[in-house]
Amino acid sequence: MQFEATVPTVADRVAQMVVKQVVERTVEPVFMPDSYGYRPNKSALDAIGVTRERCWKYDWVLEFDIRGLFDNIDHTLLLRAVRKHVKCEWALLYIERWLTAPMELEDGTRVGRTRGTPQGGVVSPVLANLFLHYAFDAWMTREHPDLPWCRYADDGLVHCRTEAEAVALKVALAARLAECHLEMHPDKTKIVYCKDGRRRGSYPSTQFEFLGYCFRPRGAMNRKHKMFTGFGPQVSASSLKAMRQKIRELRIRRRTHIRLADIAREINPILQGWLNYYGRYSPSAMHAVWKYVNATLIAWAMRKYKRYNGRKIQAGQMIGSIANKRRKLFVHWHQSTVGAFA
Repeated sequence: MQFEATVPTVADRVAQMVVKQVVERTVEPVFMPDSYGYRPNKSALDAIGVTRERCWKYDWVLEFDIRGLFDNIDHTLLLRAVRKHVKCEWALLYIERWLTAPMELEDGTRVGRTRGTPQGGVVSPVLANLFLHYAFDAWMTREHPDLPWCRYADDGLVHCRTEAEAVALKVALAARLAECHLEMHPDKTKIVYCKDGRRRGSYPSTQFEFLGYCFRPRGAMNRKHKMFTGFGPQVSASSLKAMRQKIRELRIRRRTHIRLADIAREINPILQGWLNYYGRYSPSAMHAVWKYVNATLIAWAMRKYKRYNGRKIQAGQMIGSIANKRRKLFVHWHQSTVGAFA
């Protein structure tokens, strides 16, 4: 039997925003520095940066994911944490009402809920952070104070010194999450060896994905222009695939009624966002996306101009000529390497 969550109305969203601000002011001083998700003045790139540095210092990483966090947060435990910090009575009443808002069955019957946070609710992330503050953050600090960790919502990493330490921690963390009525995702939780040029061990798992980046061994050049093998982040294959899919969904190739400048105005904010995020570390890995955008522009030109119909090389030369003359037209044309045009 399937359920449908009750989606908050506009009025509910406004009220939730007010309550979110009340709760956030109360709990932010309590939260720990290595909790990065949905918090003011913290970002996913901050989490990537600190993880990059710790992978240089620690040989092993326990990468964990919590299965269905927002659907499985226990109301009793959550409200206990909320009441500990939030003293505003009307805010408490609103939170309890939102949490227990009924779900609708396929036949229209409504049933109460004892777990989960409101779908699409603006207050849900801060409530989830408060829950995981006690379920994970405070527990790690208390039980394993010598192991650095990083968490972004339900995705987290713990850096370990040995494989045995990582294995033991995985068992302990699974038990801790079970106490809090949560479960590790079996397919997204793994132990990884941060292999680089200094680490000689041979292990089957030497890469992990975190917040759209893939951490893995890769070639790099030091300040003396000598090549070495490092362990660090670059845009993941799944992120590259998602970006290409986004470009396809815009159906640029078929929109021959618009101009090149119109395409640029539409996609530049998207490209700039990708560049800002995925271009922070190993920006050359974004070359595949920039090349795909160029190929899309070439396909558009072949459809728009009859003289280029079926003439891919000539259409590529035309787009390339525009890129050389107007490098500021598209965001990715600013880069030193913008990919092939023919």
